[in-house]
Amino acid sequence: MTIDNDFARLSDFEPMKAELTAIRQHLHAHPELSFEEAETARFVAEKLEGWGYEVTRNVGGHGIVARMTAGAGKKSIAIRADMDALPITEQTGRPYASQVPGKMHACGHDGHTTVLLGAAEYLARTRRFNGTVNLIFQPAEEAGGFSGATAMIEDGLFERFPFDAIFGLHNHPGAPEGSWLMRSGPLMAAADTVEIKIKGKGGHASRPHLTIDPVLVACNLVVSLQSVISRNVDPTQTAVVTVGAIHSGEVANVIPEYAKMLMTVRSFDPKVRELLEARIKTLTTSIVEGFGATVEIDYVYGNPVVVNSEKETEFARMVAEELVGEGNVALCPLIPGSEDFSHFLQHKPGSFLRLGNGINSAILHSDKYDFADESLTAGAAMWARLAERYLDE
Repeated sequence: MTIDNDFARLSDFEPMKAELTAIRQHLHAHPELSFEEAETARFVAEKLEGWGYEVTRNVGGHGIVARMTAGAGKKSIAIRADMDALPITEQTGRPYASQVPGKMHACGHDGHTTVLLGAAEYLARTRRFNGTVNLIFQPAEEAGGFSGATAMIEDGLFERFPFDAIFGLHNHPGAPEGSWLMRSGPLMAAADTVEIKIKGKGGHASRPHLTIDPVLVACNLVVSLQSVISRNVDPTQTAVVTVGAIHSGEVANVIPEYAKMLMTVRSFDPKVRELLEARIKTLTTSIVEGFGATVEIDYVYGNPVVVNSEKETEFARMVAEELVGEGNVALCPLIPGSEDFSHFLQHKPGSFLRLGNGINSAILHSDKYDFADESLTAGAAMWARLAERYLDE
């Protein structure tokens, strides 16, 4: 086995810091929404082709896969970055703020893409790995149900670009720049969406006894749904049921015919996920029918739980500690947000890591959020060293 000093180090990436910052800020200024990442994909593909990668475009939409083989090793690794932005109007005031009205990189995918591009340039230039590197630049992580991960898998990602394990990262506001958080097993929640349509009987607001008020039904249901977690889920488990929207009626003096509710359901265990669906459907039906109304429930499974493989997570922890020191690598708490990287992990072993974005960073999906450029070199060095170490094992 090669000695540790021959693997990528932070100092190898310091000369690249200005270039990486410029790339990240360019991407930040030109955001594209899910499944619209044509210019971002072109920018990424041209960089990779210039460095000598075998580049395949339009995988699952605007997805890019770049492959390179060095040495005689038979192992193959995949590293993924997401590219899409969000429909949010930026309020950071940065000189490189979004130039596209109503769109911004409010989740740091501009940084994720830049980090992997930095590793790609280093790996192509040094070629000190022994096997095959697959770099996946994924569209539409923010799309929800049918996202970029699902699209790339359906487009033959695993068959066309075989690999042994896959790794990815997301920035983590609240943790110091350049630090790492990791956790084997469940890390991020499954995210399901429920639409509930309540049909009552409309009428004059002064004569409620002649109506079946769907607003009253909806309000009772919102309160009752809070018992699903507290009285059905094991207290040692973690789950969330949140009603995010109620729409009904237009004026004060009319009881409407319909009410619609939208909710999100988060869980970290497949059995809890099934329990939540069953209890929400049963409770909703019984309460609505108890008021004399009728209901339609559309329960849609979104991203599954992100479940990190123990072996790959321990390997990534070891590499990170070599790179930044044990004191800068911590156990990641459970995260109730979701990630479509989970679809990859249902098919392949791997690990999803969290890269610190600063103690005072704005939260994800905020109009004041910005990726911390101070974390770019740590992220790029991690991916380069991880690939070298993995293929050297």
